[in-house]
Amino acid sequence: MAANILQLDQGTAIKISSSSTVKSPKTKCPPPFLSKTFDLVEEGGADGVADFSKHNNFSSFIRQLNTYGFKKTSSKQWEFKHEKFLKGRRHILVEITRKKCEPSAFPAYLKASNQENAAGAIEETNRLILMEENENLRREKLELQIQIAQFKALEMRLLDCLTQDMGSPPEQN
Repeated sequence: MAANILQLDQGTAIKISSSSTVKSPKTKCPPPFLSKTFDLVEEGGADGVADFSKHNNFSSFIRQLNTYGFKKTSSKQWEFKHEKFLKGRRHILVEITRKKCEPSAFPAYLKASNQENAAGAIEETNRLILMEENENLRREKLELQIQIAQFKALEMRLLDCLTQDMGSPPEQN
């Protein structure tokens, strides 16, 4: 059983070991990260591991290893293994896939939050409509009060005219 060893010392060396049976190869190409890591191990030069990674960052490199299912084998050394990462077996790299994201409660929270926001928006729209209607009713009430005052003033003038013409004021109830 062959193994690729890549020992990590904050970017100076990597130790990736593996052991397992090999499955049949697929025709697709492996991801660039796996190909580059495989080449790095095959060439035996593990210096500057973080330099070849996308962000030139050691922690990003480790995160990528974890994303592809590599497991840390020692708590004292930066040593990782994957059952399908075998020396001289580049063709089985295609069988190594990224981990699927575990569904979390966050999307459900967002959905509930969006529904609450939609309900809140409807309530806000209804509130604005009611406020506008209330303002219109207040305006209409004020106009009617003005009309009533004008009619009362007109009534008083008409009564004054009648009183002058008739001589005595009519009785009011």
